[in-house]
Amino acid sequence: MVDLALRSRHWIINEKGDIIIGEGRSEILENIEKTGSLNRTAKIMKMSYKGVWSKIKVTENYLKVRLVATDKTRGSSLTQEGKELLEKYHILKAKCLEADDKIFRRVFK
Repeated sequence: MVDLALRSRHWIINEKGDIIIGEGRSEILENIEKTGSLNRTAKIMKMSYKGVWSKIKVTENYLKVRLVATDKTRGSSLTQEGKELLEKYHILKAKCLEADDKIFRRVFK
């Protein structure tokens, strides 16, 4: 049999199916933390500033917490809640991928 691999993506959604956090939003949060800038994050991700900001706002509004703090002189950074959400998403993703790999190996041994 040929070599096969499994590729999985994980999203946390609300009751309407709207994405709360997934690969893209976690990347947005990571880039904000790395660059300290929403504008630079948008450029890195080849998105509009408005697109980045609206995705953050959707998640903040649903969770009723502020994820990104902005300051005209200091730039942007993740709040404690933003850092915790990102960390929990990374933990969830790692555990899901580990479980996915085990199931994949059992099915396609």
